[in-house]
Amino acid sequence: MPFDKNGDLVKGGLKEQIDFIIKSGANGVVAGGSTGEGHTLTDGEYASVMREAYDATAGRVPFLAGLIVQSTRAAIERANMLKGMNVVALQVTPVHYLFKPDADATIEHFRTIADATGIPILIYNVIPWNYLSVDLMLRIMDEVPGVIGMKQSGGDLKSLSDLLLRCKSENVVLSGVDALLYPGFCMGMHGAISALTSAVPHVVVQIKKAVETNDHKTGRDLHFKLNALWNTMNHDNLPACIKYIQHLQGVRMFEPRAPMMRVTEQQKVDIKAAMQHLMA
Repeated sequence: MPFDKNGDLVKGGLKEQIDFIIKSGANGVVAGGSTGEGHTLTDGEYASVMREAYDATAGRVPFLAGLIVQSTRAAIERANMLKGMNVVALQVTPVHYLFKPDADATIEHFRTIADATGIPILIYNVIPWNYLSVDLMLRIMDEVPGVIGMKQSGGDLKSLSDLLLRCKSENVVLSGVDALLYPGFCMGMHGAISALTSAVPHVVVQIKKAVETNDHKTGRDLHFKLNALWNTMNHDNLPACIKYIQHLQGVRMFEPRAPMMRVTEQQKVDIKAAMQHLMA
């Protein structure tokens, strides 16, 4: 989200970012995810920025909407704000407060959202205290036709491998783990939605193409350069770091929303050095 120093949304900022991402070769755009600080948006802001983001894609690539909410009702209410947009899928987290529903209630959560909205769903498996097992995600995709796939964000290649091994051919398996994009593509995952796909989308596209053409020397080289960039950041102010990396490539400098921290001066130095190596 393109916030200014006061935490206000900058009109036109989303188009600037989306143009950058699409021109870099991305096959789709997701708005309202974690790096996009979707969890900080009010209902009014959510409706407004989703329309702005959707209009900015201008039909060039598929548009997905993120839902980071704490109840089934809230997910449906937010999805209803997307009426009139051609949203190809919802990226939906499990509920993310301290308490968590059991397996049956989790399945019902996704079933109710799918039935109420009619929009395909990707499970966004990212909540540490409500992290869904491979068995449960496979069960959800099997029992709820509206759930077409998932994004695995736990940093575990074994779970990604098991999902690819056991899922149905029509299921979509994506990764949200920036440090493991190359091995994930090697195993056959279908794509990625992650922080660095917003920061350096052209590099992720290059890695995927290298794997598809069996150019593994290029793929491994880019993997380690990308990993070096990833290591300059920490998750506590990741959105700010991603905005700074975009800024280094010509996008206006946007800020995180308080209380999230701005990118530090030391991070700027480290990120610049890693970017120079990556872009060489």
